Amino acid sequence: MGQTDPRFVSKLVKDTYALVLAGGKGSRLRNLTDWRAKPAVPFGGKFRIIDFVLSNCVNSGVRRVGVATQYKAHSLIRHIQRGWSFLDGRFDEFVDVLPASQRLDDAWYAGTADAVYQNLDILRAIAPKHVLILGGDHIYKMDYGRLLSDHVRNGAELTVACIEVPLAEATAFGVMGVDADMRVREFVEKPEHPQCVPGKPGVALASMGIYVFDTQFLFDQLERDTHAEGSSHDFGKDIIPYLVPRNRVFAHGFQDSCVGPSGVAPYWRDVGTVDAYWAANLDLASVDPELNLYDREWPIWTWQEQLPPAKFVFDEDDRRGAAVDSLVSGGCIVSGSLITRSVLFSNVRVHSFGSIEDSVLLPDVVVSRGVKLRKCVVDKRCELPAGLEVGFDPVEDAKRFHVTEEGVTLITPDMLGQPVFHQR
Repeated sequence: MGQTDPRFVSKLVKDTYALVLAGGKGSRLRNLTDWRAKPAVPFGGKFRIIDFVLSNCVNSGVRRVGVATQYKAHSLIRHIQRGWSFLDGRFDEFVDVLPASQRLDDAWYAGTADAVYQNLDILRAIAPKHVLILGGDHIYKMDYGRLLSDHVRNGAELTVACIEVPLAEATAFGVMGVDADMRVREFVEKPEHPQCVPGKPGVALASMGIYVFDTQFLFDQLERDTHAEGSSHDFGKDIIPYLVPRNRVFAHGFQDSCVGPSGVAPYWRDVGTVDAYWAANLDLASVDPELNLYDREWPIWTWQEQLPPAKFVFDEDDRRGAAVDSLVSGGCIVSGSLITRSVLFSNVRVHSFGSIEDSVLLPDVVVSRGVKLRKCVVDKRCELPAGLEVGFDPVEDAKRFHVTEEGVTLITPDMLGQPVFHQR
């Protein structure tokens, strides 16, 4: 079978184990991650961030998956248990949760490579031909079968998925220098002066934090790195820079495996700041969003409650329940207020005589009468008191809430003096 033959790709994904690294706090999301890990943060009206990478696995045919968790993982674990238990163990399909359980010593996960090393006994027992290392905190659609096929075709020992980014943003990534065959000849983690892609000034080739390893090669490198003096046990800082001059390391362009309409830039978002999170959610409510959530050929799977349809009530001149250019999820009731360019997650209740503009309301938010919001992110289970106005005076808003550099106001139960439900 040829390496582009569907039968070959099907066998390749079945012989692969995906390990999703989902233990990060995501501190740049500020109070949104006070009680949940970043991969557990709600996104897109009804999903969680981790649903995108897990959906990519399932849709690609990679159905043996482990999720390594660490920071405040309770809601993440509950979500995986509820929403991802449909895989059939009789066909060797599963999504396992791998908490930081000090399996090898008394230390927690010290870095991305260490998170894999501490689960080495599990990997050995599964014995896949290839290991796919993934982050659990990005929004994108990708066919991992194409990535794996590229890895085998190149005879690579390690393949790093990459995306072109503006030079000004490249200092936040691992930046690769490649030859004409896409073999990586240089790799620098978060360089002060990143190099351009040949022939494309102003653009750098950045690592997406997605790696394919030949399994035994990965084992050997993790064993070597764990005893290396001074190593921080991180793929980007330690493993890849060591391997580039010594082994067959190749880059795989995201444009070759992204799922989406042809002729447009590949969609990949790190929603790691409140501003980026707000913007990515609001884009979904636009007329032509960059990310298509209505694609039935590559669906995003999740767990959700069985909820009634959204409802809009009252049709009076000063009291009309309506939503324009917005996403409104199941269980929502909009009673006599106007919603404009906003995203309402499940079970949001909006009472009368108010307005919500350019805002993102997470599940179970209650908006009392007369509330006016503009450019806000409201965390789960907030109860906004009657007459509250946010987004019109940043100086006043900053006295109670967190206001970002771009003028987005984050509101959480803590800030309102309300009880925090730890199952976030």
